[in-house]
Amino acid sequence: MRGLYIGRFQPYHLGHQAVLEKIAREMDEIVIVIGSAQESHTLENPFTAGERMEMIWAALAKGDLRNICYVIPVQDINRNAIWVSHLQSMVPSFDAVFSNNPLVVRLFSEAEVEVRKPPMYRRDMYSGTAIRRLMREGGDWPALVPEPVALLIARMGGVERLVQVSGSDNSPRRSPAKI
Repeated sequence: MRGLYIGRFQPYHLGHQAVLEKIAREMDEIVIVIGSAQESHTLENPFTAGERMEMIWAALAKGDLRNICYVIPVQDINRNAIWVSHLQSMVPSFDAVFSNNPLVVRLFSEAEVEVRKPPMYRRDMYSGTAIRRLMREGGDWPALVPEPVALLIARMGGVERLVQVSGSDNSPRRSPAKI
């Protein structure tokens, strides 16, 4: 059986990793969809689809997950009524969707696709919003992502980019935290 797991992965973190490990206990293969693939260089979506793919592959390198996962970026179409069929046309077939996002659950349920809600793994700590805030404020964000992801973000200047795009022409310069 093949499961579908959708996220923006901005950035990929240990919560995502825990959910994928749970899905792998239920499914033979996993299609990981990088949502909002056209978005980058913003406060909410600082990383490109290619960078997010690199993060996921780097994190999956240890263990067996890489052998059972497909990673596919998908752009938004901004039409919820046809979004499920659009997504189905862009990825391999799948048997169940794993999501807790209310809109995703609703749209796939209306399309009569099985939806499974994986347990949230320390959502208070492992959320892209919280991690991006720590990145901007110089906090200990590397502790919340797999080590290879932290190294990739550092190499690509991800913290500096996030700090820069979160500023305005009236805000003072801040120094980003280093790994």
